[in-house]
Amino acid sequence: MDVRAPSHPLRAAMRGRARPGGRRALLGWLYAAPTALFVVALFAVPLLLVLKMAVSRWPLLTGDQGVNAPDNFVKAVNHRFFTDSVVFTVKYTVLATVLLLALGLGLALLVQESSRWNNLLRASFLIPSALGLASASLLFYVLYSPYASPLAPVMERLGLTFLDSPTAALVSTTFLIVWRYAGFYMVLMLVGLQGIPADVYEAARTDGATRWQTFRKVTLPLLRPTLALTTVLCVTGSLLAFEQFYILTKGGPDNSTVTVVQLIYLVAFQGQNDLGVAAALSVIVLVALVLVNALQLRAFRSEES
Repeated sequence: MDVRAPSHPLRAAMRGRARPGGRRALLGWLYAAPTALFVVALFAVPLLLVLKMAVSRWPLLTGDQGVNAPDNFVKAVNHRFFTDSVVFTVKYTVLATVLLLALGLGLALLVQESSRWNNLLRASFLIPSALGLASASLLFYVLYSPYASPLAPVMERLGLTFLDSPTAALVSTTFLIVWRYAGFYMVLMLVGLQGIPADVYEAARTDGATRWQTFRKVTLPLLRPTLALTTVLCVTGSLLAFEQFYILTKGGPDNSTVTVVQLIYLVAFQGQNDLGVAAALSVIVLVALVLVNALQLRAFRSEES
């Protein structure tokens, strides 16, 4: 005879509910496992390896030769191109960010209203974004060439040079980036603009606000989250610039267009062939990116408050 007290109905119901919940949690972990493995394999493991290389003597051909911290960081900072590459990268980042954000917002305002012609303009502005950066760089390399360019006769007649001086190389490469990415930032800005309620604009018009006042007092404040996102993306991409300068200028003329990422490549695979110093440079760039992005996000949050 079973003398045990019958289980409480509420407890039995809770146990019955716990099992499906546990199964759903297990199913959620299974769904997340591929992404977690992807992050671990392609981000966490390489990051740990770079940190290990940054504090070790690690020539390209012989591999790990033991810990030598902080020699790699001292060599990285004292490299003859380090200061010039940092200054040039910052200069390029400021120029590209200002132009891309201003042009992206201007194009978004231009095609904000949906119409047949505006849809055509949107597609036209967005088409360059479908082209890979390396392919676009090769295209502009031919366009800028004084020998193969279809503009070569005009260039020769007017004495135009696109890559023969530091200023010309910077402007020409920035023009390529603006042409390539303006449509992408236009789309991001357009999404932000379309998220602003129409009632807000109607209220501003009712109060007698001019277009400039509406833009400054209504559009820009409500567009601040989008501006924060686009600024972070643009600054990060500009600080990590590599393909366009490697293909167009090779760091020239006279090493005047060497970016920080180019310097990492040069130290790792050309000249020194020192993966340890290159890893130390990579860690410096990573720390700088984290600090810059944190400062940007904090600035936008303080403006919102």
